[in-house]
Amino acid sequence: MMRTPFTGLGTALVTPFTKDGSIDEAAVRRLVDRQIAAGVHFLSPCGTTGEAPTLSQSEKVRVVELVVGAAAKRVPVLAGAGGYNTRDVIALAREFERVGADGILSVTPYYNKPSQEGLFQHYTAIADSTSLPIVLYNVPGRTGVNLEVRTVARLSALGNIVGVKEASGNVVQMSDVLAAAHDGFFLLSGDDPLAVAVMAIGGRGLISVASNAIPGEMTQIIELAEKGDLSGARRLHAWLLPFLEANFVESNPIPIKAVMAAMGLIEETYRLPLVPPGPATRDRLSSVLQDLKLLGSASRA
Repeated sequence: MMRTPFTGLGTALVTPFTKDGSIDEAAVRRLVDRQIAAGVHFLSPCGTTGEAPTLSQSEKVRVVELVVGAAAKRVPVLAGAGGYNTRDVIALAREFERVGADGILSVTPYYNKPSQEGLFQHYTAIADSTSLPIVLYNVPGRTGVNLEVRTVARLSALGNIVGVKEASGNVVQMSDVLAAAHDGFFLLSGDDPLAVAVMAIGGRGLISVASNAIPGEMTQIIELAEKGDLSGARRLHAWLLPFLEANFVESNPIPIKAVMAAMGLIEETYRLPLVPPGPATRDRLSSVLQDLKLLGSASRA
């Protein structure tokens, strides 16, 4: 099947900070270049992995502006604009459109736990406010609300709501979404360990955490699955599975930023309430990296 924008392998980019806690703009540009050189198909800044809840609105706009500029149209940029205040999300989506983002990834409202009708109206209002394509983002383990099949199907009828990033972990629900949604609407895995399984049921790719560190390897898994070589995709997935799982032994993006710092890619700096990983996590990450010989990936295209 022909790949379209925001299908294939997308990286949920970390936001690198300097030691004083400000955005490391030079590191953002370096990370974008490394990702594109490794063959990723699109980039997704300002999501969970990008520590979006700790970024101000102006910082989010600046990060997206940096990613758009560094990408220079080589790959699309799917910018994260979601939250529990619909008006604020609309304002941010318009700013992202202004600075050149190619699409919006919009997580469901969290904390205020709207009804399914509330979710439908929320996304409809966002879709009405921008000409950019919108990818829904369902991650009930973080938000406390599940974007149900019927609601996704209703939203898929809107012209610029083009897909959903599914991180519910519920493969049956994902199958039902694929069966119920309008033609052309796509589903992406939001979980690295489930990517091959999701593509086997008709998913069109992955928005990955692990690809921050190993973009080439994660791209290869998705491209094998796209070609129908599920056996090859499974073999590579099985080899990398200890690393994919280790990235979530503490809250994302704590482990992946620690790994990237160990690889010399970024400073290991977080914003509160996130803090560096504990000793047990560091030991596990170190062991996995050594076992899989991944530390050399920092220098590979």
